[in-house]
Amino acid sequence: MTDTVERAATTPEQEQPYAELGLKPDEYQRIRDILGRRPTSSELAMYSVMWSEHCSYKSSKGHLKQFGDKKPDTDALLVGIGENAGVVDIGDGWAVTFKVESHNHPSYVEPYQGAATGVGGIVRDILSMGARPLAVMDPLRFGPLDAPDTRRVLPGIVAGVGGYGNCLGLPNIGGEVVFDESYAGNPLVNALCVGAMRHEDIHLASAKGVGNLVVLYGARTGGDGIGGVSVLASETFSEGGPTKRPSVQVGDPFMEKLLIEATLEVLHAGLVEGIQDLGGAGISCATSELASNGEGGMHVWLDRVLLRDPSLSPEEILMSESQERMCAIVTPANLDAFLVLCAKWDVEAVVIGEVTDSGRLTVDWHGERIVDVPPRTVAHEGPVYERPFHRPTWQDALQADVPDTLARPETPAELRATLLTMVAAPNLASKSWVTSQYDRYVLGNTVLAQPEDAGMIRIDEETGRGVAISTDCNGRFAKLDPYNGAKLALAESYRNVAASGAVPLAVTNCLNFGSPEDPEVMWQFAQATTGLADGCLELGIPVTGGNVSFYNQTGTTAILPTPVVGVLGVIDDVERRTPIAWGPDGELIYLLGDTRDEFAGSEWAHHVHGHLGGLPPVVDLGRERLLGEILVAGSRDGMLTAAHDVSDGGVGQVLVEMALRSGVGARCWVPDGIDPFVLLFGESAGRAVVVVPRSEELRFTEMCAARGLPAQRIGVVDSGLGPDAGFAAGTQVLELSNLFTMTLDELRVAHERTLPDVLQG
Repeated sequence: MTDTVERAATTPEQEQPYAELGLKPDEYQRIRDILGRRPTSSELAMYSVMWSEHCSYKSSKGHLKQFGDKKPDTDALLVGIGENAGVVDIGDGWAVTFKVESHNHPSYVEPYQGAATGVGGIVRDILSMGARPLAVMDPLRFGPLDAPDTRRVLPGIVAGVGGYGNCLGLPNIGGEVVFDESYAGNPLVNALCVGAMRHEDIHLASAKGVGNLVVLYGARTGGDGIGGVSVLASETFSEGGPTKRPSVQVGDPFMEKLLIEATLEVLHAGLVEGIQDLGGAGISCATSELASNGEGGMHVWLDRVLLRDPSLSPEEILMSESQERMCAIVTPANLDAFLVLCAKWDVEAVVIGEVTDSGRLTVDWHGERIVDVPPRTVAHEGPVYERPFHRPTWQDALQADVPDTLARPETPAELRATLLTMVAAPNLASKSWVTSQYDRYVLGNTVLAQPEDAGMIRIDEETGRGVAISTDCNGRFAKLDPYNGAKLALAESYRNVAASGAVPLAVTNCLNFGSPEDPEVMWQFAQATTGLADGCLELGIPVTGGNVSFYNQTGTTAILPTPVVGVLGVIDDVERRTPIAWGPDGELIYLLGDTRDEFAGSEWAHHVHGHLGGLPPVVDLGRERLLGEILVAGSRDGMLTAAHDVSDGGVGQVLVEMALRSGVGARCWVPDGIDPFVLLFGESAGRAVVVVPRSEELRFTEMCAARGLPAQRIGVVDSGLGPDAGFAAGTQVLELSNLFTMTLDELRVAHERTLPDVLQG
């Protein structure tokens, strides 16, 4: 028997499975208070998915307000937080939209489809703003490389990211692959997409115009993903695996490609009044959000929805998170033209509703009313919790456990052996086993991609205008000090974008944490959010949107707090970009910034000693801003031929990566007053290694001196060192004067074999 509104009003005592749907007793009671009766089973389904942590942000809303309250004054922001994705002005009438989201829990349950549909979902967010998706990125985190579960989930996740993005024809231009014990059993799969449009093509998610029609188009609705990410991402995994295993969504990238082209064509033809993608919470989300953002009323005939599985109940249709679906608001006069363009792309479309002025969202099923709710209470007025939080009882002891007593390499032979060990560490080794599975250059507008500091794409083929993006986070820094750890993530991402030659412009974030019901996790979240908001204000770049992912823990073991920060920058002409590979012989290698003895949370302490303790490196965002200005000016004015930010692994890692990327050796030295170990492996922030032509040395160093940025010459590019060092002619070597010499072949084997040896073995 269909559970109608009329029946719900006359059977208040009927028991309902609200707890199984993730609702707390007080939340269920609040729904009854809103409606003045018990909800129908369809209404209960809608509220349960829309009030889930993943969709409602009920534990994080109060903290996220800071991103708006502390928003820097900028003309670049065209669309901010609250829409499907933020939009920024990059000049010449061009706008760019970008966003990062999580698909963590589904990717653990079903690695390939979980990761693939994460890519598909973020691409539709970008599409729904009116932009053509242009590139994707994927920050990934796993348990230890050699752990059995890592060998289970990593290949599937990488295949899912690559398979979906490659089939869509979108280049994957960057991201991260990080390994840490805390992610065992709870990998992080964050997906970013960037798209571009002209200013006049920006579209928003709202249902305006009484009498306008609600059109559902794209793939048919199926039983995959019922409750999906909205329920699965709102609960902690038990020690034995997920306690809830709703069906993970199944992606079809070829359908999504047709959907992209059909959507862009109907948008550019002016046939759409409002648009929304269907992701988490499916039809429940699209209808309630469109209604509450528009005239406030909508009526839906749910039995008109095209189904892959005719046995689906109305509750399942409302909760299904089947992929490759969009919802558009279309005037009756434009409907035929809209349907013609959908048919052109073999995309099914059906009118499922209309905009009303009732102030209610009503849904009928074969002539019976099964939903009658105020749409804002579903989409925007869910519960908001001020979760209790407090500084962890172990935080002081963790910070007091400094790495100063860890045994350090002292002799040249020990330093050489340590460098060889470090470049092969899973977190520092080449990720080409992963990135080679992604198409990085499809569409022909990629100008920088992995392993560069930032991904960069050309937006305007006439002028060469482009954007660069980087995503970064060191979760160990964030555990030692969440406030400054978030600032350090922002600083590194900002620095990577500037090192490519682009001016940092805007921020997106994916805040991955454990359970918000744990006061110590909530303290980490509160500290990190405040640090990121304060940091963006100091750097003058706004947060445009993002995602919160809670409940990332197995049992009582939470992941490292992982506030992934994505920074987008603009460059006037991508021909002026700065790569990490150094160039001709004789060019000079400079280290910019201050090097300090800072090893807490470093890769050396982690990989060599398994140690985590102390305080992370000092973060000085004023210095980061100055460094960024000099990196951009050096790129723009032809003073730099290469640049690489200093972060994980220190200067030693940077020199190895620059040498291997170019295939050319160099002669380097340790400046006076710096301990060789500290230079090679310290992770002080606010630094970059740059390469300067001899003809530009005076101009560049005078600019640094005038701006007060320390600049020390630490080497020279030299392809002819091999014979001098006792190697055969043509052998490329990296020499650290008076300490050691290593061939690039030796370094390359160590750097490139780590992942293949484990994952292919």
